[in-house]
Amino acid sequence: MQILELKTLVNLSQDSKSFQKKPRWKLLHQYYTYTGFYNFVGKSLLKATPPILIFIAIVLGIHFFVIDINDILIYVTENFHPIGVFSVFFASESVLGLIPPEIFIAWCDKSDYPWLFLGILSFLSYLGGVLSYFFGRGIANIPKVFVYLEVKMSKHIKNMRKWGGLLIIVGALLPLPFAISCIAAGIIKFPFGNLLVFGLLRFVRFLIYGFLIFGAL
Repeated sequence: MQILELKTLVNLSQDSKSFQKKPRWKLLHQYYTYTGFYNFVGKSLLKATPPILIFIAIVLGIHFFVIDINDILIYVTENFHPIGVFSVFFASESVLGLIPPEIFIAWCDKSDYPWLFLGILSFLSYLGGVLSYFFGRGIANIPKVFVYLEVKMSKHIKNMRKWGGLLIIVGALLPLPFAISCIAAGIIKFPFGNLLVFGLLRFVRFLIYGFLIFGAL
């Protein structure tokens, strides 16, 4: 992947010697600029922002006009076994992140072991990404399903081929679909070891969110 990136940069330049004199990080920066990576991240964040704002507005509306959110979280903590909540979260993280993880992080704060539960959530999210990766690998062996998803996910697959591990890093850290990035990685048979390493940044995201949400509640 790295060799391919450097070769692409050379082909985009009329003077390959000038590129050879530049530091590697500048070559990579130019590659990501030429291939539209930064533009992709910006547009993705813009698309992700409205749903997040709507979700926050709904939560605040419920909190101020219907029922205290803390009461709901305490009710869930007292009436639902943690294994059940963890199971719902894991299923969500393994299937395109259907439920915002912030809800579960807030739930952790009302438990007896908030940081332990947050650590479990982080691990389950990480494991959900791994499961999504193998789901993508398995799709390649089912021609009809593979053709269908290859069309539906053509943009993600194309981006994964261009940016590889960096796309996984972005999905792990930012409010972007981590599971979809992992599925695309599986479809193109991205090195599994690299996925495991880059996916560890998922723990960093949950740690940051934990500090913010625990402090707010």
